[in-house]
Amino acid sequence: MSEILVLVDHADGSVRKTTAELLTFARRLGTPSAVFIGPGVESARDVLRQYGAERVYVVDSPDVGDYLVAPKAEALAELVQRTGAAAVLLPSNAEGKEIAGRLAIKTGSGLITDAVDVAPGDGGVAATQSVFAGSYTVNSAVTHGTPIVTIKPNSTTPEAVEGSAVEERVDVTISELAKTARVVERKPREATGRPELTEAAIVVSGGRGTGGNFQPVEQFADSLGAAVGASRAAVDSGWYPHAYQIGQTGKTVSPQLYVATGISGAIQHRAGMQTSKTIVRSTRTRRPRSSSSSTSASSAICTPCCPRPRRRCKPARADHSDGAAGGGHGGVGVR
Repeated sequence: MSEILVLVDHADGSVRKTTAELLTFARRLGTPSAVFIGPGVESARDVLRQYGAERVYVVDSPDVGDYLVAPKAEALAELVQRTGAAAVLLPSNAEGKEIAGRLAIKTGSGLITDAVDVAPGDGGVAATQSVFAGSYTVNSAVTHGTPIVTIKPNSTTPEAVEGSAVEERVDVTISELAKTARVVERKPREATGRPELTEAAIVVSGGRGTGGNFQPVEQFADSLGAAVGASRAAVDSGWYPHAYQIGQTGKTVSPQLYVATGISGAIQHRAGMQTSKTIVRSTRTRRPRSSSSSTSASSAICTPCCPRPRRRCKPARADHSDGAAGGGHGGVGVR
């Protein structure tokens, strides 16, 4: 079978859920091979084997780790040339999409971003995208070069299939031009104890209707084991950090359950959460713009600080250890 390269999304060897999803997709297309860039492969080896990586290419060099994305794109381009890979799959986050764009140029290949599904197609890879804030579904395929595809988090359920995970150290040559932007300092982000926003199975977001009080939003999110997000209006007002903004100019999420509290549902916000499996809105407005996209809407009137639906939601179960939401409403029971 053709070899499919998967860029491992990790933090010092701690493999993120997106990588397991990409390996699951890669098995549909051919033989999955993981590309691990940076230190810490010892911590990642078991996870990569668990989710089906037959080979693990390790690129651990100061020429790559101490710089921004350009060296990573060059390293991947060398691997594509050496292996003759049939496709390259990357996480659809800011770094992944920048690497993908650079890689497509270096290899003279077509690029598809923000895919929600991939499958074998006529002569290559067929991808499905949700575009224009979820208004349309597009089926597309790369017709030139090696297909480069970035895939949104939570687009599939990771399937554990034991792989060989044969490790191969790779030496790559990085140009001086790629090393013009160097990382001079790293600081760990303060831990919140909540899931990563783009990977979370449940997301609770707050907007202008919260009046700036996000404490009830956070408490509700914690009761569900959810991540917390915010609308642009909320972050621009200084109520919540910009790192948690969801929307066209923020992050894109695709959880099993999305709870929007005090958010009107402008198209700019919907662009970042439209592919959520179940959407629950709670707002001052009787018919907010998000209601047209809601698959499950609560009948609610907000208090000045936090939504209080007439039908109160509670966790259907406390165990979210499998990373997936349970129950008919994504882990939330309505009563």
